[in-house]
Amino acid sequence: MPPRKINLVEAADQKIAKVFDPHIVNDAQAKVAKFGEVFDWHAHDHEDEAFLVLRGRIAIDFRDGPVELGEGDFIVVPRGVEHRPRSLTPEPVVLMFEPATTLNTGNAKSDLTVTHLKRL
Repeated sequence: MPPRKINLVEAADQKIAKVFDPHIVNDAQAKVAKFGEVFDWHAHDHEDEAFLVLRGRIAIDFRDGPVELGEGDFIVVPRGVEHRPRSLTPEPVVLMFEPATTLNTGNAKSDLTVTHLKRL
């Protein structure tokens, strides 16, 4: 039997109820999440973090200014760079590529920190 395909946007709509609640897509830790109004300022001390916008628009704020991303846009945030993602449209769907050990809030801890990820 061949591997099952997954439509990430449809799966996000069906299984992700909260914003900023990343879900595991595969064992290499491609994670998908819906983004909300504003996230915590944070950095990842030991890993890069990559974002691919699947639906909607987001901004990633950096201390020296924001970068806006639309559908199909991709950005890598280098390790150690403080940033804060936020939505520019209602509940955009974003695919993130990062090591399995990456905590969504990096070096910051808050109510938005997710330590136990669910699978789509």
